[in-house]
Amino acid sequence: MADPVFSRHGVDAAQLPRGGRPARRVVRALLSSVVVLALAGCAVGPDYQRPVQDVGVAYANAPEGRWIPADTPPRALPADWWALFGDEVLDSLMERMPHGNLDLARAEAQFREARAALSSARAGLLPTLGAAGSMSRAGQGESRTGNPANTYSTSVTVRWEADLWGRVRRDVEAARAGQQASAADLAAMRLSLQSTLAQAYFGVRASQLQDALLGRTLDEYARALEMTRNRLAAGVASPADVAAASAQLDQTRAQRIRLGWQRAQQIHAIAVLLGQVPASFHMAAGADLPDVPEVPVGVPSALLLRRPDVAGAERRVAQANARIGVAQAAWFPELTLSAQGGYQAAEFASWLTAPARFWTLGPALAMSLFDGGARAAAVASARAAYDAQAAAYRKTVLDALREVEDALVQSQALVAEQAARDRALAAARETLRQVTNQYRAGLVDYLSVVQAQTSALSAEQAALDVRAERLTTSTKLIAALGGGYAFD
Repeated sequence: MADPVFSRHGVDAAQLPRGGRPARRVVRALLSSVVVLALAGCAVGPDYQRPVQDVGVAYANAPEGRWIPADTPPRALPADWWALFGDEVLDSLMERMPHGNLDLARAEAQFREARAALSSARAGLLPTLGAAGSMSRAGQGESRTGNPANTYSTSVTVRWEADLWGRVRRDVEAARAGQQASAADLAAMRLSLQSTLAQAYFGVRASQLQDALLGRTLDEYARALEMTRNRLAAGVASPADVAAASAQLDQTRAQRIRLGWQRAQQIHAIAVLLGQVPASFHMAAGADLPDVPEVPVGVPSALLLRRPDVAGAERRVAQANARIGVAQAAWFPELTLSAQGGYQAAEFASWLTAPARFWTLGPALAMSLFDGGARAAAVASARAAYDAQAAAYRKTVLDALREVEDALVQSQALVAEQAARDRALAAARETLRQVTNQYRAGLVDYLSVVQAQTSALSAEQAALDVRAERLTTSTKLIAALGGGYAFD
């Protein structure tokens, strides 16, 4: 390490002509030189450009093959996108979640950490100021007449590294990109939790409706079993009919029991999302599923700014790019400017007098001459890290496009499926009505009734499942589109 130092020292400021004005002139000249050097300095390393990634001009599975009608201005998702469902209970849960969710609290803490790292990096652009004071007593020999002496001193030191090659500026650039990436991570975590909460909420509501359906079905099956027993007593039914009615009733009871503990687990998951103890959280039944809202899809290029995970991945590319400049700056010498002034005297009474003043002023230039290839390896490592982040960014964009396309094709298919399920349900209900009348008239056996009841129940459950799945898919589509996030 070569470390040449150029400095000027003074011990007795009173001996300087006209109160130490040459020192002040030196300071002004040195500061002027520093300003010129700083302005002339360039930041080494590549300037950042966003990696190119083809996203297409429209989604393949958008309604009618286009993202929006030509005569309609584009609409963005609102920040409170869950309000599109018009469910007051869901609105209340979404409002409560940020105050108690621990995953969100962890992401917020990580964002504060990144923000502090940016402040720390910015501090490198400013000089450091330090102060020191001391008192010592020294002597020679073993006797008391060894001429012991006291020394009192105090000083103030100013030190600043001139960022000639942009190492500090690249470091600040990297820290700023890291903070922006952390902010995007926080938004991505918030959106993921909101989506999870909405899907769990719709799952609980659908389960409650399924439970109500099974409750009504059990009442009908119980009446059917009683009717079959009465017919057996009257000699117009067989014991097999009673057994079939009893088995159907117990199977439905078992189905309701399973549905009950699955619903309880979903409610427990919502409690944890809210930061509550599961035993203290309950959801009252009786509410119906909301209608599926219309979701503005937009164009694929909007994902680059409206998906927080995409924005975060892009900021990490910028961070890796800036770190290449930090690594390359190690090849250039470092210029450090320092100044020190203070008082030093043997007597405390004359400590702060003019003859006791001293000062030091000068630059220091340092550069590594041989490091065994460490700097070259650091640059190669930084470039490899950039390539890795660029590939991760492109993959994130492709994953985002796939998620939108998947949600679009599924939502369109579910619309057609719901129409078919509704028709099948109407047919199953009509079949059950006719078969029941035929059984009462003695035209068919009870097995036909059981089959018709099973088909009707399955059709009811399937239609309800499709309604819930459409809501879940709509939530996934909103999350895939960014959920109202916009990168600043």
